[in-house]
Amino acid sequence: MISSSARFQPILTHLKKELSGIHTGRATPSLVEHVIVEAYGTKSPLQSLAAIHAPEPQLLVVEPWDSGVTKEIEQALRDTDLGVNPVVDGKVIRLPFPSMSDERRQRMQKIIQERAEGAKVSIRQVREELIKTVRADQKNGTLSEDQMKLELKNIQSVVDDLVKKIEAMVEGKTKEILTV
Repeated sequence: MISSSARFQPILTHLKKELSGIHTGRATPSLVEHVIVEAYGTKSPLQSLAAIHAPEPQLLVVEPWDSGVTKEIEQALRDTDLGVNPVVDGKVIRLPFPSMSDERRQRMQKIIQERAEGAKVSIRQVREELIKTVRADQKNGTLSEDQMKLELKNIQSVVDDLVKKIEAMVEGKTKEILTV
């Protein structure tokens, strides 16, 4: 049987990536580097079209490598849910991040909780698939009753560990957001 923890790893990786893109009051390139920009007839992540810098804690500067895609990058940044207004300044795009209000912090907490719940739902779906596979193997005679029970126990153990990791990630990100 495929290692059950290997089936869950992409879910955790995806959640980490999503949480890194949530604004915590400090501008970091990871907030926008995965924004999808439609340029040259294809969709590409922003990091493949421009250099992204954070010269100040509340400012990101995006420098397109080709000034011909500046408008597309500006539009893609405008369409994100970051709550910032891109300002084109010659060949660069400035993204001023306002200080976070209490209302915005609460909104970010809700987004974090939603993303974490989505990851938990995905984990439960994978768990159900694995359980079906184990039970089918036991019915086919490739697993004994004791082996099936042990596999089911191992699957649940992995799920419990992942839920704890998700909760720790949520707690850490929430702490980041609440830090003024």
